[in-house]
Amino acid sequence: MIEVSRLNGSRLYLNAEMIESVEGTPDTVITLSNGHKYVVVESVEEVVKRVIDYKRSVGFWCRFGSQEGEERG
Repeated sequence: MIEVSRLNGSRLYLNAEMIESVEGTPDTVITLSNGHKYVVVESVEEVVKRVIDYKRSVGFWCRFGSQEGEERG
């Protein structure tokens, strides 16, 4: 789960595994794989950083053979 803030300041925890897209329109809109959309205060870059940090914390990259989250060619 990652923590983000709605525009009204309330905190929201999203399942990072369900994030399908993150757009800056100019507000940051997170779309989940179930179609739900959330407008948040954080920048696109901050949301992506939190997802990467989450995946590192659960060992996601190690399971797929990469320590840095980059594909190997």
